[in-house]
Amino acid sequence: MKLVLASKNEKKLVEMNDILSHLGIEVCSEAEAGVDIEVEETGTTFEENSLLKARAVMEASGLPAIADDSGLCVDCLNGAPGVYSARYGGEGLDDAARYRMLLENMRGQMTRTARFVSVITCCFPNGDVLTARGECPGTIAYAPMGEGGFGYDPVFFVPELKKTFAQLTAEEKNAISHRGTALRLFREQLERYLSGGESYPVKSVGETGMIRGEDR
Repeated sequence: MKLVLASKNEKKLVEMNDILSHLGIEVCSEAEAGVDIEVEETGTTFEENSLLKARAVMEASGLPAIADDSGLCVDCLNGAPGVYSARYGGEGLDDAARYRMLLENMRGQMTRTARFVSVITCCFPNGDVLTARGECPGTIAYAPMGEGGFGYDPVFFVPELKKTFAQLTAEEKNAISHRGTALRLFREQLERYLSGGESYPVKSVGETGMIRGEDR
């Protein structure tokens, strides 16, 4: 089975294939599926934006599409940057500039608890939708540490491991990360969906589980 990833982020593509490959599922890029669209993320929640992206790429490709909307929620900033994590500070900034701005905005803050959130949505051409949410708690470091990962990884510190996400191996990160957790939940749902078994009925896209096309 082939899924199209509604993202141009190559690192997300590798991460998803690592977790889903044992199901015999190939996650391909938009370019490989012949899709070249920009989806405006107008939602106010991770669930809404994930659905917007997955549905748009599914309609453009004619194939099942999977999207991830994720972000960093910092408690002392009232949940910011949240759904605006990728655009924090403006469109022209790179990852390093964004996390430096975050550190500057947290200057003097002693409460540095935060969490990464990821919502995975898969839209099928028949109208069915699977959605899963994962979170990873941590704290914001006072300075960046590590060379790996992407985004805010160098400043997201995991107290239990005494490392930032950027200091973890891919295996270590996948085992605890928000996206790894969401993908494992999604993988369980997808296995049940493909086998024709009962899934988790939900009433809205904001809940983890499944919506049948005929129930929409």
